[in-house]
Amino acid sequence: MILSLFVFAFFALCLFAALKDINSHTIPNWLNLALAGLFIPAAAVSGIPLEIVGGHLLAAGLAFVVAFGLFSVRVFGGGDAKMIPAVMLWLGPSAATSFLIWMALAGGVCALLIIAVRKTIPAEMVPGIVRAPFQPAAGVPYGVAITTGAYMASPLSPFLSGTLSLIGIHG
Repeated sequence: MILSLFVFAFFALCLFAALKDINSHTIPNWLNLALAGLFIPAAAVSGIPLEIVGGHLLAAGLAFVVAFGLFSVRVFGGGDAKMIPAVMLWLGPSAATSFLIWMALAGGVCALLIIAVRKTIPAEMVPGIVRAPFQPAAGVPYGVAITTGAYMASPLSPFLSGTLSLIGIHG
């Protein structure tokens, strides 16, 4: 039950990050810290063997190195580069490939949608709360893609799959 609360908090924070990124093109440091920090008590109450927890830590460490490499060459923003390892901490190696595929697909769909809207609708006509990505020089709010990847890959994570099966979502 307690693990389920941590899992629901993880999903809620991911959703909040996506919405915040759409609205302001930022993912706050406190949010990424909360995503990563919640993993510690979740791991403590999960009963999952330490070897699996260690695998999650290694996957997050590798994601950190790769994401910050991509940040340094301006592929990702700083918030995105921090959110990816925080999410990978929860997903672990068993869900990593699925996460990366879904994240890339969602990022591509977001980019295509933004391009299509920019070509057809003036930014001033887009509702204010979602207008930021449709400004002419704005980037893609990649928090949406990261969150989509997290949701889609979550049934493959030992930390997330148990709670998902409780609510009828199976991997």
